[in-house]
Amino acid sequence: MKTVLVALGMGGHTSQTLRLVDSLGPKYEYEYLIGHDDKTSAKKIKVPGKIHVMKNPRLMKDKSLLKVFFNMIPTTIQAFKILKKSKPSALISAGPSMAIPLFWMAKILGVKTIFIESWVRVHYGSQTGKFVYPVADLFLVQWPTMKKWYPKAVYAGRLS
Repeated sequence: MKTVLVALGMGGHTSQTLRLVDSLGPKYEYEYLIGHDDKTSAKKIKVPGKIHVMKNPRLMKDKSLLKVFFNMIPTTIQAFKILKKSKPSALISAGPSMAIPLFWMAKILGVKTIFIESWVRVHYGSQTGKFVYPVADLFLVQWPTMKKWYPKAVYAGRLS
């Protein structure tokens, strides 16, 4: 059975991603990745799977992009280790900042990646989306207006 690594973020990111997992059902083996500061996502998982915890490079209180940049270094190392240990066939995420090093490391390791731009993104792309778009194998948007920002994206309708 193929393993899918699902990166969860807090709030809406988790809800949207888990809706997709619920609709895919038990035909895959799932592993989940949550940020070290995420206290809610694990409780929302309905389809069981191993949970990995990774340092979140951007905390809600962080305003400095320089700080986030430097936080990406240990997060990238963790992403590499988790991907090597998990050996997923695919990686799915809907946008937390930890998706950035995950997607780039997944690309290097030959893991297929699927990114879902958040449904709240109607007119402008997210920072995470902009960084993972070049390496995403499948980039989904939930509003047709987002094709302007991501021309190779697939308009998939809303997940929520």
